[in-house]
Amino acid sequence: MKVTSLDLNLLVVLDAVLEEGSVTAAARRLDLSVPAVSRALGRLRSAFGDPLLVRSSRGLKPTAHALALRPRVRALVEDAQNLLGPAEDDAPAAWRRTFTVLAPEDLIGCFGEDLLTLVRAEAPGVQLRFLSEGRAADESAAVREGTADVTISVNAPKEADLRAEGLVRDPLLGVVRAGHPLSRGEVTPARFAAWDHVVVSRHGRLRTAVDRLLEAEGVQRTVAISVPGFTTALRLIATGHLVGIAPATLVGSLADALELATFPVPLDVKPLRVSMLWHPRHENDPSHRWLRARIREAAGRQTPP
Repeated sequence: MKVTSLDLNLLVVLDAVLEEGSVTAAARRLDLSVPAVSRALGRLRSAFGDPLLVRSSRGLKPTAHALALRPRVRALVEDAQNLLGPAEDDAPAAWRRTFTVLAPEDLIGCFGEDLLTLVRAEAPGVQLRFLSEGRAADESAAVREGTADVTISVNAPKEADLRAEGLVRDPLLGVVRAGHPLSRGEVTPARFAAWDHVVVSRHGRLRTAVDRLLEAEGVQRTVAISVPGFTTALRLIATGHLVGIAPATLVGSLADALELATFPVPLDVKPLRVSMLWHPRHENDPSHRWLRARIREAAGRQTPP
């Protein structure tokens, strides 16, 4: 098929449907009717000679050909948006666009409100769309493929083909409910290990670096439960005798509401490194530089207690 015979607006529809995995959600995002998106999808299937998306128990599932097309389509849509988007001298107040940020839900809870406040103060026409890590199998792939404009990651490995900037180094604290025996007196490795623990792991691991540090001290702990996020861990800690470790910034924001007590971890645990990752194609884009500056400013407001 010649490119002149393809309505390039269809690529915007394809990009939205591939990302949302739903015709209805794509229609809502594009401010189109569901029949209009369905018709566009039909034309795309004819143009590419492939079903592109097939029905599954969890909505529409992309075909192998669609998965191969996805990063290329995303790049084309982004290039078009940048071409027609804000010029160097355009003021943010005139912008009408959406930025997508991939981040752990704990980090969204920590400084999402500050970032929204900063963005709305200068660019009321800009929308923020946060995606949790569950929407992307690989944080780095999200910015490579254009699923996200920026990824905010914890302890991210270095990626040679991506830009990265450190935002925060957040120390870790021991956490228990108020009134727990560990909220009083010196907490030694033995006292720390004597209680059931909750650990945080996106992949459900029941053993972490803390276990190795404890074993070096000659003690072992019992991990009773593993959860995917720190906020969930803190809520479990608040309701019983569990002991956990969490970043100081998050604990500080929830300690009063959940009636939590903190103490220094009696081990040499390293602080969490929170970084911002983006693709080099956005390096000099004016609106993207502005977004990164707002993220940097919002992160700088998070002072661990």
